[in-house]
Amino acid sequence: MEFKIGKTKVLIVQGDIAEQDVEAIGFSTNDRLWMGGRVGEALKKKAGEDIETEAMKQGPLPIGEVAVTSGGELPVKHILHTVIMGQDLKPTEETIRSGTRNLLKKADEMKINSLAVSAFGAGMGKVPAHESARAMVDEIINGLLSAQNLKELRIVLHNEGIFRAFTEEFERRFTRR
Repeated sequence: MEFKIGKTKVLIVQGDIAEQDVEAIGFSTNDRLWMGGRVGEALKKKAGEDIETEAMKQGPLPIGEVAVTSGGELPVKHILHTVIMGQDLKPTEETIRSGTRNLLKKADEMKINSLAVSAFGAGMGKVPAHESARAMVDEIINGLLSAQNLKELRIVLHNEGIFRAFTEEFERRFTRR
């Protein structure tokens, strides 16, 4: 599925975020920046353990903030670690919103042209997929309308149910009836 928001092409892709041909990857994490969720573990496995060490040296960070590391052994320039929860591992709709908003702002400030993101909070955080989708899509629309540098945003979802929730949310907003 593909949409245009402002100057940015938005793609919803089912697959592996670590295998996307993009300049940077953004994913959600905790305030201490350890990579223990499904996406974090997958990234760490393919990028190397050093990205977790590099991230943790920047923490702890307040919820909503974004730590930037190298891409490690991945062919991306940066990984953007977006804090959406504390050590309780319980994100909320508001923390997902602030993390998404700040991630897009940071990517645009860094002049990143292409960014792949995962669903925030829908894995380890146990936020229902439709709630994650609603919060993220709101912030994606708002953030991309003012973005100057981000040309492509890929929302990469491994799980079929989460993929369906994001697809339905975008269709609800962009399909004319």
